[in-house]
Amino acid sequence: MEFYKHIIRPLLFKLPPETGHTFTTTAFRNASIWKLWNTINRITDERLKLSIAGISLDNPIGLAAGFDKNCLFLSGIRSLGFGYIVGGTVTLNPRPGNKHPRLFRNTKDKALVNALGFPNVGAKEVARNIQRNPSNPAIISISGLTVGEFVECAKLIDPLVEGLELNISSPNTVGLRIFHKIESFRDLIQNINQTRTKPLFIKLPPYYDSESQQLCFQIIKTSLDEGIDGFSVANTIPVKDKRLGVGSGGVSGKPLFETMVRMVQEIRQEIGQKLVINGCGGIFTSDDAIRTFLAGADTVQLYTGLIYEGPSIISKINQGLLDYLNEQGLEKISLVKG
Repeated sequence: MEFYKHIIRPLLFKLPPETGHTFTTTAFRNASIWKLWNTINRITDERLKLSIAGISLDNPIGLAAGFDKNCLFLSGIRSLGFGYIVGGTVTLNPRPGNKHPRLFRNTKDKALVNALGFPNVGAKEVARNIQRNPSNPAIISISGLTVGEFVECAKLIDPLVEGLELNISSPNTVGLRIFHKIESFRDLIQNINQTRTKPLFIKLPPYYDSESQQLCFQIIKTSLDEGIDGFSVANTIPVKDKRLGVGSGGVSGKPLFETMVRMVQEIRQEIGQKLVINGCGGIFTSDDAIRTFLAGADTVQLYTGLIYEGPSIISKINQGLLDYLNEQGLEKISLVKG
């Protein structure tokens, strides 16, 4: 939407990043306005429909975790045309997050650098928000520093949503690294499995050398052994950045794309066709989405692309996917696979 790029975005980008984000998310409070947007702009076509782990989607474009941390605006955001929303990340107890400053834009790279540290109002309040503002389908990202925190958070959220995504890979919360130890991770999944009733996805860390790749594939193998439903590939890339209050954070957006596509391809080769892969990182266009599907993903998730491209990004990607199906003579999006 050129109006967004030439008018709205320059105004938003004059604001500090967190202020701009708050302004943007608050705009979704009035869901009826966005339902009108949906009526005018939404791309609907049976060929875009698919199912992941038993969750029916109108299209394969999801909103990644982090945009609506407290699940206040799920319905309005869903009206942009997303196939599903990942809300959160939510923790059992309220968290203020890391000290400021903790979010920057790298506009030249079409990237965000964040060290937010899961600021949220806690699972009980988020559960109330979901009940007041339901969106179907919704998957909620949850996290914690102990198995007990994860489990209690899951118990509160699971009955209200279509799926859970476990965030054990944020580079901005040091305590999460305990779950990179395989026995701790196995214990976590086994305990979550005892109470969950909904599909479970693991958000994987990016890997960039043999050591981090080995860790990632150990997590994948353990996940397969314990019967999870899929993976979101991948979280932000850890970086040192003196601008951040804690001195380090994670990069999202375009710089993650090639790493994400390579990971999707390698993970799909490892796990076969059984489980779901959601490709997450640097999705800006339908060509990006198609490359990710051809690498082996079932859906894609975006967040930074929405910030840079505006609300029309979803309809543009979906229209591009339909054009590709027509060009290739394919009957449905689930056939676009590597």
